[in-house]
Amino acid sequence: MNHLTRRPRRNRKSDVIRSLVQENHVGTQDLIYPLFVTEGQNQTVAIPSMPGISRFTLDRLLDEVGLCVDLGIKTFAPFPNIPEEKKDRFALESKNPEGLYLRTIAEIKRQFPDVVLATDVAMDPYSTDGHDGIVDNGEIINDASLEVLGQMALAQAQAGADIIAPSDMMDGRVAHIRNILDKHAFYNVSIMSYTAKYASAYYGPFRDALESAPKHGDKKTYQMNPANSREALIEAELDTQEGADYLMVKPALSYLDVIKLLRDNSNLPIVAYNVSGEYAMVKAAAQNGWIDGEKIMLENLLSMKRAGADIILTYFAKEFAQYMKR
Repeated sequence: MNHLTRRPRRNRKSDVIRSLVQENHVGTQDLIYPLFVTEGQNQTVAIPSMPGISRFTLDRLLDEVGLCVDLGIKTFAPFPNIPEEKKDRFALESKNPEGLYLRTIAEIKRQFPDVVLATDVAMDPYSTDGHDGIVDNGEIINDASLEVLGQMALAQAQAGADIIAPSDMMDGRVAHIRNILDKHAFYNVSIMSYTAKYASAYYGPFRDALESAPKHGDKKTYQMNPANSREALIEAELDTQEGADYLMVKPALSYLDVIKLLRDNSNLPIVAYNVSGEYAMVKAAAQNGWIDGEKIMLENLLSMKRAGADIILTYFAKEFAQYMKR
C-alpha cells in the first residue's frame, strides 16, 4: 500500500472544495466594455470581423448602455467611428464639442451618471493619416502630437469623462495630460495609460470597426516590439512617475508574461486589454464548432486575472455578464 502524505487531489474532490481553494476569480465588476459609436440615428451596424459586436448610433448606444447596466456592467470604453470627411492631419474634430465623441460622452453621463467612462485619447480615429500622432514627411512627430493629445484629453474631461485613456504611445503624454487636467482643476479625472501597447497583428477587427487603419506605413516607431518585455518596465516606470493611475497591457493573451511582469513590479492597478483579434479568433472557432466558445471565454479571462490583471477591458464583457446572471 502506498503511504502518500501529500495528495493534492484531495483539494479537487468536489465542486465545493474546488471553489473553497480557488485562487483567482473573475467578476462582472472587473470588466470594462468597449463600445463603438457612429453618426446617424436608429442604426445598429454589425461588424463582420467581430461577431456579436456592432457600431451604434448614439440613440441605440444609450439603449445598449442601459441593457449592460442592468446586467451589472458599470464601466465602458467608447470609441468613435468618424466619417472620412471630418478627418484631417491634426484631428481637429476631436475637440469639437458638437462632434460625435464628445456628445456621446456627455449624453451617456447625463443619462447614466453613475457609470464610469474610460475615454480614448489618440489621433488615429480623427486623422487622415490613420496614425496616433501628427505625420510629417512620413515621421510621427512626438512633441507636437502631445499638444493635440492634451487638448483632446481636456475636451473629454470637460464632456464628463471619468478616466482618460491615452492609447497613442507618444513619449511624455501622461505627464502632459496630467498637467493640463490639473491646470483646469480636473484633479479627480484619472489616467489609464496604455503602458505596454505592442505593435500587434491582433488589432485588425478593431481597425475595421473604426475604419482607422494607417494610410501608409505601420506603427512600429511608437508601439512596442512584440519581442520585448523588459522595455515594458521602462514604460511602466515613466508612466508611474508622470502620474498614471492605471497601467495597461495590450494585447493580453500573447502578453500574459508582461501582465505578470508589471504586476510583480508595480502597486498600481494593472489592466489587460483582451483585444479584437483575440475575441474574433474565439468567435470564429466557436462558429465552426471547433471549440466551446463560452468555456474558452471563461478560461481566457481567468488566465488574465491569474497573470495579475486587476481589470480586463474585453468585448466579452456583455456575454460574460449574461453568463453570470444565469
